[in-house]
Amino acid sequence: MTDASPAGPSQQSTTRRGTELMMLGFATVIVAFAFVLVESNQDHELTAVVVWYGLGYFAIFAIAHLATRRWAPHADPLVLPCTALLNGIGLVMIYRIDLAQAAKATQNNDTFAAEAPKQVLWTVLALVLFLLVLIVVKDHRRLARFGYMAGLAGIVAIALPAVLPSSMSEVNGAKVWIKLGPLSIQPGEFAKILLLVFFSSFLVAKRELFMSAGKKVLGVELPRARDLGPILIAALGCMAILAFEKELGAALLFFGIVLVVIYVATERGIWVGLGLVVFAAGCVLAYLLFNHVRQRVANWIDPLATYDQPGGGYQLAQGLFGIATGGVGGTGLGAGRPDMVPEASTDFITAAIGEELGFVGLAAILMVYLILAMRGMRAALAVRDTFGKLLGVGLSFAVVMQIFVVVGGVTKLIPETGITAPFLSKGGSSLLANYMLVALLLRISDAARRPAPGPAAAPPRQAPLAEAHTVLVKAPATPPVQPR
Repeated sequence: MTDASPAGPSQQSTTRRGTELMMLGFATVIVAFAFVLVESNQDHELTAVVVWYGLGYFAIFAIAHLATRRWAPHADPLVLPCTALLNGIGLVMIYRIDLAQAAKATQNNDTFAAEAPKQVLWTVLALVLFLLVLIVVKDHRRLARFGYMAGLAGIVAIALPAVLPSSMSEVNGAKVWIKLGPLSIQPGEFAKILLLVFFSSFLVAKRELFMSAGKKVLGVELPRARDLGPILIAALGCMAILAFEKELGAALLFFGIVLVVIYVATERGIWVGLGLVVFAAGCVLAYLLFNHVRQRVANWIDPLATYDQPGGGYQLAQGLFGIATGGVGGTGLGAGRPDMVPEASTDFITAAIGEELGFVGLAAILMVYLILAMRGMRAALAVRDTFGKLLGVGLSFAVVMQIFVVVGGVTKLIPETGITAPFLSKGGSSLLANYMLVALLLRISDAARRPAPGPAAAPPRQAPLAEAHTVLVKAPATPPVQPR
């Protein structure tokens, strides 16, 4: 990687905010139409709730567009519309599952608390944080000055739930939460951004040492211990804490991000090979040490064999049945049974989308994620500083890695991890952290697309000496010399 950037994006003078507004309007139409389909298929009538959700959605992203126009005018015009569409589809699915849960609660004479209004509130709070990041971080390069501080804060954020009592930190067997009364937050969602800032700033400072200094071991030139130490301590410390907290999905996410950032910084494939070897050893060790890992592997191999066991394959099997029911075209929004899958609005929301929108709809959602990540990668390649390149690549890959782990677990490609889908799943922590991520991507793309300062104006051309006009200048009178 070099600091030189392609001439194209840096020389563009148009801001493309009009394109962004048009795409946001297109996303609003899709989301509003999805709400109408859900209500018509569920209740066979339209209520004022759809209007309120539609207006709230439009107002939220209209403010986000105005903020981008004001504080990041040259940012990529597709990042915010992709985010808005994903957030809107997630809100539609959460509302659809609420309707099914409400009908089930009415039949059983139980109480029910809707989740969709809470999701709207979390989206508003996420937008406030989005605005704060755009306003405060006027230049992403300033974050490099706080690299070590960000790394320490990230490790503390991950470790804090581990030291709290289980009553304040454990949910479904994982100690990754901080519960304060009715509110709960997952600090690990924010830690991934803090640690990315640390890894990016560290690798910018030590990049040459990673490529040259050190000793050769089995033909591999390794950095010196004092240069490799900080990043190893941060990475392995996070893995150990997350393993203790029984959150191996987040550990996999962190490991993948660190590996990609190191590869991009050094351009040496050997780091990928070493990382995969360490990953394989870690998987074997986790399987031998943790019962819940062995249980998830058993569920992955044959979910029907553990269907009726506590912590068994019931959830995975129900999700697979739902996806199979949806087939290619899906059952239609509001016409499926996603409420039969446990935690359908969080871990398995992609299974609900696969059932009601089918393979085509789920593939379209994945394409939106891919476009979001590709635009982030494009901005990272075009930005002029190495720190911005590494941070942009890490943030973009975090989105790709997270959705791969989520969909891979739901479709039985890999063992289930319990990670939520960015922007789609119910939950405040994920929304807050991922809107911070989007704000940083917009800041990086704004720097990449902002026109480079032009050359200084040339001084006026002087006429050649032969063509210069002659001017008769009368010398001043010489004062008389006074005698001594």
